[in-house]
Parts: sequence; structure tokens; C-alpha cells
Amino acid sequence: MSQKVRIVVAEDHTILREGLRSLLCSNPGFEVVAEAEDGREAIKCVAKFKPDLILTDLSMPKLNGMEAIKEIKRESPETKVLVLTVHRAEEYILAAFRAGADGYLLKDSTHSELVMAVKKVLSGKRYITPEISEKVIEGYLEGKKTLKSRTSWEILTQREREILKLIAEGYRNKEIAEDLCISVKTVEKHRANLMEKLDLHSIQALTIFAIEKGIVSRE
Repeated sequence: MSQKVRIVVAEDHTILREGLRSLLCSNPGFEVVAEAEDGREAIKCVAKFKPDLILTDLSMPKLNGMEAIKEIKRESPETKVLVLTVHRAEEYILAAFRAGADGYLLKDSTHSELVMAVKKVLSGKRYITPEISEKVIEGYLEGKKTLKSRTSWEILTQREREILKLIAEGYRNKEIAEDLCISVKTVEKHRANLMEKLDLHSIQALTIFAIEKGIVSRE
């Protein structure tokens, strides 16, 4: 008997996460070895279980999917990353593949497409939902990017992105400092840099930007 494909599911909505586990486990060749409800937990699960594949959302608490993908690929290069998201815009698609994703699937996809996508990325091929223009990925792979080279999101450092996400999620400077093990003054400095780089000068403006970019959920 062939060994089952070991999968980690990273999704912050409990009902959806449990539904994905059920769907995947209904396939006799798949085994869900762990679940994660935020980006940092996803990285820890990959480090611990070294799964064959992680199925991950892009908009998650604490550390968004884009940053999590980069860390996952550094931690476990052999683990395939299949994105499952609501985002259809080119900016998200290209950013996900730049980060190291192996496939990109929309949340309104069918069960059969999910299984097909998992199998395709595990075979070493890329997968992208047919509803999304394949020209976007083809252009990226050929080095002819359709987006401007550096978006407002890309000019931020990884630490600035982490802090922006936490600010948008409503955490105070002291809480952010404790969570990231840095000083409050350092948090304040990063926040000032964020406002300058993005030309956004209030917490509300930063939060709206984070929501529009899918860094945090609208819910």
C-alpha cells in the first residue's frame, strides 16, 4: 500500500478549516496531520511535521499567508504550497508565486478541483484555477511581469509587514512589542516608517490599507 500524502491545513475560520479536513480525509490517499489558524502556527506545523503539502489561505491573523509561504519554503523546501483564497487579482497571484507557492486555488472551487490541484502540485507541476487568466502566470514565468515592479506592499520590510498586520488587527503598541519580543520604541519607529512609506498618517488609514490588500480579513 502506498504511503498517504501528509497535509497541513492553514485557515483561520474554524468551520472552513474543519470542512477542508473532512473533504481531504474523504480521499483515501490523503491524511491531514495538523491544522493551523494563523501564519505563525502554520510555520510551526510545517517545521514539526514536514508535510508533503500545506493548503493555506492568504489572509490570516498574526502573520499573513504571503510571509508564511516564504518561511515555510525556507523551513521545508520539499513541502508543496497550495494557496486556497478568495483573491482573484493579479497582484495576489503574482505575489503568491513569488513567495514560493506551487499552486493557486479559489475558495469557490469544487472538491474534485481541490483534489486535482493537490495531486498536480505534488507531481511537481504548478496549478492555477482555470477561472484566473493563465496569461498572468505565463507572463510571470517568462519574466514579463504585468504589474509594476514594486508595489506599496513590496517596499515594506518583513518586520513592517508584521507590525502593519497587528496594528490593523487592533493590537496596541505594548501588545505588539510583547508579541514580537521588541521594545515599544521599536514598534513606534516601525509604525512611523510605515506611515511615511505608505503616505498614510493614521491607524484608521493603515487599517483600511491592510483590508484592501487582503492583509487582514474584512470580517
